[in-house]
Amino acid sequence: MIRLLILAMFAATPLWAAEWLTKPGDVPLNPQELDGLAGRTLTFYDDGQSKFSAGGAYSYTYASGESAFGTYSIAEDGSVCIQYRNGFGRCDLFVRSSDRLILINAKGERYPVRPE
Repeated sequence: MIRLLILAMFAATPLWAAEWLTKPGDVPLNPQELDGLAGRTLTFYDDGQSKFSAGGAYSYTYASGESAFGTYSIAEDGSVCIQYRNGFGRCDLFVRSSDRLILINAKGERYPVRPE
């Protein structure tokens, strides 16, 4: 019974309802910049790569070469939500901080993107 209650609570709370832990100077990407993710591959400093394809396909390739596949969408709050084929999902917020592009996850962890 408790499991059902917990599942119901998660189902009733959209993934993008997170309060983003931004820092002073963080500027979330605007709608045009978010649309511009389509067709881009972002490389992080751990050598992982997020690939946003036109039409909403998404893949993340780890430094090891293994990949995870899914789809992405833009939420109303400007976060980028990923739904993986394995059922796992997440939403992240991309911000500009000074001249850097940074991904902030729901835990508030910050992952800078390497310059292109």
